[in-house]
Amino acid sequence: LRLRKHLLSPERSNSILTLTRTTEHKFILFMSDVRNTLKKKERLSSGIGLSRLFADGKYGNAGVIRYCYRTGNGLSFNRIVVSVPKKYFRRAVKRNLLKRRIREAYRLNKSLLHVLPDGGIDIIFIYTSREVMDSAAISTDICAALATVNNRCAARAAKAAQEEPAEDDGNE
Repeated sequence: LRLRKHLLSPERSNSILTLTRTTEHKFILFMSDVRNTLKKKERLSSGIGLSRLFADGKYGNAGVIRYCYRTGNGLSFNRIVVSVPKKYFRRAVKRNLLKRRIREAYRLNKSLLHVLPDGGIDIIFIYTSREVMDSAAISTDICAALATVNNRCAARAAKAAQEEPAEDDGNE
């Protein structure tokens, strides 16, 4: 009973707790602060941010998902926007279903996309198929998009790191 009260205390509300049984029939409590959440601040909603994303962003496709990303948002986290065109799905129920599936796929796989030293990455995911895909297919496409964006950003950062020392050597 004490353990239950301790686990449900407000101080532990942001942690994931796991009880594991040992060989001596004792329980060990493991605490992890890693949570797959999608907070309000991780959603891009400002007009200025969206304008910059569309003006300076780089585009790509991953299955039924078209994406546009822009690096260096100046924040310590990544932000996303999800769009399902009304042109393809007239009923809001289907559009909202697909948006929920895309957000959930991103939430579960956002660890594939690392935050860069110059700030996070802004991404818009646009659903391009005329058919309603299942969650597994959408999740696969989101994973592919996140991996591609992460690889491109890592390659750009590595290239910039190689050019920087070469410039310093020439100045000395």
